[in-house]
Amino acid sequence: MSESAPAVLVHDLVKEYSGRAVVAGVSFDVARGEVFPLLGPNGAGKTTTVEVVAGYRQADAGEVRVLRVDPWRASPSLRARVGLMLQNGGMEPRARPDEILRLYAAFHARPRDPDDLIDLVGLRGVAGTRYRRLSGGERQRLAFAVALVGRPELLILDEPTAGMDPGARSSTRELIRGLRSDGAGVLLTTHDLVDVERLADRVAIIDAGRIVGIGTPAELVAAAGPRLALRFEKPLEMGELASLAAMVRRGRKGVTVRGELGDRSTAFIEGVMPDPGLVAAVTRWAAARGVLITELRAAGRTLEDRYLELTGQTAVATDDVA
Repeated sequence: MSESAPAVLVHDLVKEYSGRAVVAGVSFDVARGEVFPLLGPNGAGKTTTVEVVAGYRQADAGEVRVLRVDPWRASPSLRARVGLMLQNGGMEPRARPDEILRLYAAFHARPRDPDDLIDLVGLRGVAGTRYRRLSGGERQRLAFAVALVGRPELLILDEPTAGMDPGARSSTRELIRGLRSDGAGVLLTTHDLVDVERLADRVAIIDAGRIVGIGTPAELVAAAGPRLALRFEKPLEMGELASLAAMVRRGRKGVTVRGELGDRSTAFIEGVMPDPGLVAAVTRWAAARGVLITELRAAGRTLEDRYLELTGQTAVATDDVA
């Protein structure tokens, strides 16, 4: 494979179930030596996408290439170059981690030493324990070790740190960094923004089967506009939030006022640069209604802010209230 060719190429991928598109025109690529997370809420299409990339499901439309080959028609020699860690790994419940790793090592021409992998993922203490007795985090670490056993050029990891304790998550992230340094491409799905912030070279945010944002974490954050963050002593009524929006919009274009999902004591004024005039107007509005502002700041945006904005996980915008 050419060093310049992406490890993964996905173009206009569509996957449907019962006539409903759960993946609807997804496109991205993953370079060698790159960690590329797919980030999104439950049901967004992340797992289906990686299952198609892994060759477990056939695309209904679009193009998918893994190490320049269609994964649905992949030969055993290609599959040996890809390390998979998918949900519900299907391990034999009576087998032990040391047995499982020796079995998978036998499938590869030049495997990593199973005993070394046991230590690498921190399973020495349960190496002789039957799989059914392992904790969720221990099963995750074993699945990660199985993905590593064949010295893969590409890793496809579905929620690799899910169920792990903080120490195991940190160790797993460090191992993923090492794989990137060795030139492997890493495609992973996650709900964990810490995984993304600490690992990602680029990230794609997927919602309702579509890519709604793609770029480096810094690029995604930079695409968000300025905002003023407000916290009130008590939750606002919807009518009060609408009143605040109507006041802020007077003489200002493109302004949005949003409440934080599940926390009506917090509001954000977005799309306008915070200035003394805006701050004075907000404090006058609060004083006129007897509403105490406990915090007011020109807030820097975060990846979490941008993720919530792109996936619509904020309260209904009220910038259209007259």
